[in-house]
Order: sequence, then C-alpha cells, then structure tokens
Amino acid sequence: MVATVPTKVVDASAIAAVLFQEPEAARVVRQLDGHQLVASPLLDFEMSNVCLTKLRRHPDRHSELWAGFRWRSRLAIEINNVDYEGVLTLAEQTRLSFYDASYMWLARQLRAALVTLDRRLAEAAEKFR
Repeated sequence: MVATVPTKVVDASAIAAVLFQEPEAARVVRQLDGHQLVASPLLDFEMSNVCLTKLRRHPDRHSELWAGFRWRSRLAIEINNVDYEGVLTLAEQTRLSFYDASYMWLARQLRAALVTLDRRLAEAAEKFR
C-alpha cells in the first residue's frame, strides 16, 4: 500500500515569507514540511508582484530579492485550476479579493488546510468552512 502525502494549499503570503526570508519563514516551513503543496494559478503572478514591490522598496537588497524569487521554481508546488465563477461567488460572500478567495476555494475543494499569513483570509477560511 502506498502512503499518501497530506495536502496543504499555500498562498502567496506564506511563500513570500519563505522566499524572501521574512520573520515568519520558519513558522511557515514547519507548517508545510511533509505536505504536498498546492496553489491557485495566481501564485506566480502574485509572487512576481511581491518581488517587484520589494525591489522598489529595498533597492539595496536587489541581488538577495532576485535570488529568493528564483527559488520559487524549485519549490514543489502543484498548480491547480479553479472554477472562476465559484471563486467569484466565494469572494462576494466573504468580501475577500478574488485572489485570496481563489486559495480558499481551492482549499475547500481539496478539503485541505490553507496556509496563509493573511489574517483576513485565515479568519474567513475558518468562518466559512
């Protein structure tokens, strides 16, 4: 019998903490360790925007930020498509952004825990289980 690896849905805030060595990185890594990671198709767009914002705010960290960004391709994160109408409905119900609702929708569909550092998203995910 093959053991299955438990799945967790991860959002951009959690991945950014790891890639850009933010203070919460160690906590996120502990939460993700030993799990199959899954994300919305928006993850790469969001990570690119996070990196761009950091590059503009911290030009002195240019090389370090680019190095962190390049690590994203080494992370074993499976990208799953979402039902855009379903996500839009969920975003409307929860008052989340479409982006955040896409991770929540995916976690619900997969019956998986959602790993996020976004307080509003975490609270909504808990409230609207």
